[in-house]
This record gives sequence, structure tokens and C-alpha cells, in this order.
Amino acid sequence: MTRLLTLAHVREIIQKKGILPCFSELTEALRSDYARWDDFQKMPRIANHYEHGVIELMPICDNEYYAYKYVNGHPFNPKQNKLTVVASGMLSEVASGYPVLISEMTILTALRTAATCALASDYLARKNSKTMGIIGTGSQAEFQVLALKAVLDIERVQCFDIDPEAMRKFEKNMESFDLNLQPCKDAKSTVDNADVIVTATADKQRSRILEDDWIRPGMHINGVGGDCPGKTELSLGILKRAKIVVEYFEQSKKEGEIQHLEDGSYTELCELVSGKKLGRESDEEITLFDSVGFALEDYTVLKYFAALAEEMNIGEFIDVIPSIDDPKDLFQLIR
Repeated sequence: MTRLLTLAHVREIIQKKGILPCFSELTEALRSDYARWDDFQKMPRIANHYEHGVIELMPICDNEYYAYKYVNGHPFNPKQNKLTVVASGMLSEVASGYPVLISEMTILTALRTAATCALASDYLARKNSKTMGIIGTGSQAEFQVLALKAVLDIERVQCFDIDPEAMRKFEKNMESFDLNLQPCKDAKSTVDNADVIVTATADKQRSRILEDDWIRPGMHINGVGGDCPGKTELSLGILKRAKIVVEYFEQSKKEGEIQHLEDGSYTELCELVSGKKLGRESDEEITLFDSVGFALEDYTVLKYFAALAEEMNIGEFIDVIPSIDDPKDLFQLIR
């Protein structure tokens, strides 16, 4: 039988575990899986682009499990009261091909994206970073803030969005957490005196959310916004000044900030985790995690939640694999 995790099941697991402990454990699970990068069979995600958005399949496997995620990115969906991103996924045993887990992944994607940024920040942000600035307070914002709080112990959050309703929503959701929240009037003031900057916008076009002259020595940037060919958030000048870390070069070069940078030195996150390359080397260095999202992160979050679901006895079992006496007689099921 295959375990099914619906949105209600995922919510129950998070509420029992606690959102901050969940982020701490998930970040460590990601660290462990990125450390064994060579164990995975990898490929860039399969993307179908449309004028109104993108639909993607993201597969990956090691010798134990095969995982995939179906996910979209439709930046104009909120105008129709629909989510920008929705996702679902599956984790299967490699030995038999049988699915172990089918799960909602809209929430899981937000969790793993934020946890991956927190993992990168652990290597790239200055020690004792306490202030973050986040530009874009839509559906990803709370996750990004809480992951950084869990891993870096962030205390002050400067925030801005062009949509006042998104700002109010974000402030309300953050009320119960021990954070000094500072709404800002524009993107520039959000960046001022920040140790860590997060850009989290969804528009599928080439934009300049951050300007080069706003960025001071020592800052770390997580470029998170929904990625696709042609979409960027950062001034080219920032990329030329920063140490850039990506998840998977073959995919990031097509969809990330680095798609508009003709040359330069890029480090993959796995090289920081394994110790093959150094993260931050001085307090003056400018660092950038060019996050586009990679299937290994989906593998990790599916495996993590499968373990929590079993431990907490949460979820339901569904009959999606035929159970028959004679495996060669499939027709008997409809006879």
C-alpha cells in the first residue's frame, strides 16, 4: 500500500513537529543529501513554457529511491484567486518501482526552498548575521524568514512589497514569532543595513529588483524569485562583484541569475557542503546564492516527511498498486 499525504496531513505533521524544528531538521537533511551529490542520477527539470506560465517535471534518483515533482509557476494566477505555484510528487522504491509516498508538494516546495536557502546562507552569510531584508512578501516570504530564523537566528526583518495587501498578510502571519518586523517604503530601504537579502518575486521577466550601488561589502543575497529563461531580479553589476553559488549548473545556467552573465566562476552548493570549496572567506565579500530549485531538494523533503508520517502515524494508505495472486494475470482485476 502507498501512503498518501494530503494538505491536512502535512499541516498536522508541521504543527506536531513545530515549524522552526522542522526547518532545522530539514536543513540538516539537505546538508546530508548534498554531501552525497555523486550518489544521485541528475538532470535539469523538464519545462514547458507558456505565455502565462510554466509547467515542470523534476525527477531524480539514487540507488534507494526515485522521486519526482510536478510543479507550475503562473505569476498571474493570484488575479484569479489561484496560487502562483502548486505541486504534487511521489517517492518510489528503486528496487521494485513501487510508490512509497504520494504527497501534496505546494507546502513542501515552500519548505524545501526556504531550507535550501538557509543551508546556503549558513556557508555564505557573515557569522552573527541578525538582520535580513526581504523584497516580495507573497506566498514564499514567511517560509524564507522562518528558515533563516531557525538556522541563523535572524532577529530583525525589513520587508517590502509593491502590494500593500501582501505586506499586511505577511505582518499578520509573523505576529506570533519573536521577530523585530520593520515594514519599508521601497526596495532600497529594505536593503539598508541588512546582513542577508532575499528577493522573492514571481513576475516572469527581466527585472532589476536590486541595484548594484545598494549592495555593500559583506552582504549575502538569496535570489529566490520564480525562475525561467529570460527572468532575472538582480543588476548585472551585482553578479560581477559577488561570489556566486548555484544548485546545479546545467539548470541554473538556463534559468537562474547567471543566465545573463557571459563568464565568471560559479560554485555548486554541493562543493561547499563537501568542503571542496570555501563559502564566505572574509567579512567584506559579497555572496549570492542563485536559487532556482533542484530536484534533490524535493527528494529530501519527500523522504523527510515520509519518515515523519510513519513516526507520527499520519496519512492514509491508498490502493494504487494491484494486489493479485498471479502477477502475470492482470486481467483478473477487471474480469
